[in-house]
Amino acid sequence: MRAPSIVATCRDGEHRFSKQPRDSVRLLAGLGVEGDAHAGRTVRHRSRLRTQAGAPNLRQVHLLGLETLERLRREGFEVAPGDLGENLTTRGVDLHALPRGTLLRVGEAELELTGLRNPCGQLDDFQPGLTRALLGRGEQGEVLLRGGVMAVVLRSGEVRPGDRIDVTLPAPPHAELERV
Repeated sequence: MRAPSIVATCRDGEHRFSKQPRDSVRLLAGLGVEGDAHAGRTVRHRSRLRTQAGAPNLRQVHLLGLETLERLRREGFEVAPGDLGENLTTRGVDLHALPRGTLLRVGEAELELTGLRNPCGQLDDFQPGLTRALLGRGEQGEVLLRGGVMAVVLRSGEVRPGDRIDVTLPAPPHAELERV
């Protein structure tokens, strides 16, 4: 079994839905991905600016598993790394199962998971039916968000495809990831 790793690194300086794959990205502590429209100490996502302007940016880096993209392709969607707006496409780690506060050491950088990305209507603008494909139902009927996870950058550093991901869980009790 192969160690968890980075498959793709993506960024975009404009507020577009998809991000462009790059040879590497530089993560900046307390800010996010250098040169990305969502980098900053305070909220940068346009959907959040109306209600959370000035609030801490808990969505500095968006991570999504390659396994999610592969499942979507099997369901007939045409998706590739960066298409769903993620900065880091991962392989070999179930991001959605990790608790809030999990630390990820990737390349030279360190991230802390803050919550779940909320699949939104922009997904259906990209490809009809995609929002529904990224939602699920739990054992109690609760809605499960499967659009990736969000993180903040604790330690700056360069991240490249092929970099190993080291996962450190926070001390118990563990808090589930929630929408941020």
